[in-house]
Amino acid sequence: MTVEPSTAQPREVILVVDDDEDIARFVAFNLRLHGFDVEHAHDGQEALEMIGRRRPDLAVVDLMMPRMDGLELTRRLRADPMTAVLPVIMLTARGMTADKVQGLTTGADDYLVKPFDTAELVARVISTLRRNKEFREVSPLTGLPGNSRIRREISDRVRGGVDYAVGYIDIDRFKSVNDRYGFVRGDEFISALARSLHRAVVSVALPPAFLGHIGGDDFVIVCAPEQVRPLTERAVVDFERAADELYDPEDRERGYVELKDRRGNLQRAALVTLSIGVALSTAERRFTDPLEVIAVASDMKSVAKGQPGSYVAVDRRRSGA
Repeated sequence: MTVEPSTAQPREVILVVDDDEDIARFVAFNLRLHGFDVEHAHDGQEALEMIGRRRPDLAVVDLMMPRMDGLELTRRLRADPMTAVLPVIMLTARGMTADKVQGLTTGADDYLVKPFDTAELVARVISTLRRNKEFREVSPLTGLPGNSRIRREISDRVRGGVDYAVGYIDIDRFKSVNDRYGFVRGDEFISALARSLHRAVVSVALPPAFLGHIGGDDFVIVCAPEQVRPLTERAVVDFERAADELYDPEDRERGYVELKDRRGNLQRAALVTLSIGVALSTAERRFTDPLEVIAVASDMKSVAKGQPGSYVAVDRRRSGA
């Protein structure tokens, strides 16, 4: 007999940290009813030891416990890079605002006051897990959706069968900015591009366009084919204006930055512009693979790099061409 591999998703693990055995069993029972695996620790110190062996997806932590209370446990979790983003829901028997504020400022994601409704507890756990998952899928610099969300967006368009365009955008000569001013200023240029693209995406109205951040100075837009021109034209003008303000006055006025190469010779780098490559999926050319769409957009971005100034290169080949 052939045993097929299981396709079931692994159950999310919730760590309940409470010295009250009755409450811990009550919480664990209700969470298991809703499909979660549950571990139990009696105090913060035991919780840290358990997390070191098996990291949970979320911790439900009582505020008042012996040895190490919920506040100190949360502080330690937030101070450790390996657990800094572990979601924490604080449980407290006291309803005073000061306790809630203290828990949240320590780093808890949410709180519940005992006695609590089991349906509310489960709802808080589910919503906190969802928010945490969404947070992990966004760029920490720009707050825009990251790679996994970008792939899903393009996959949805491919399956949908409607006409769409995918644009791949990056900043020309971005390295010169980092070399001249450092990475902090470089991040300001990336943030400026994110804002410019966002304003452009909003300006094209319906149907809603999508904007994602691959990383560094690389961004992706997904929109209707007729939106490509107005969107990219606005983004280019907006970004070039914003980028000019980020240069030091002397560099902005002369139109270039001076950098030393490895031999100590001065080199000139023009001010940044944008290269945008666009893949179109229409009746003339219908993509069936999201990776192929990105590859074509990336190829067109390379074409745009060969042109002076900000440039939008659109692939207009037909199927079979």
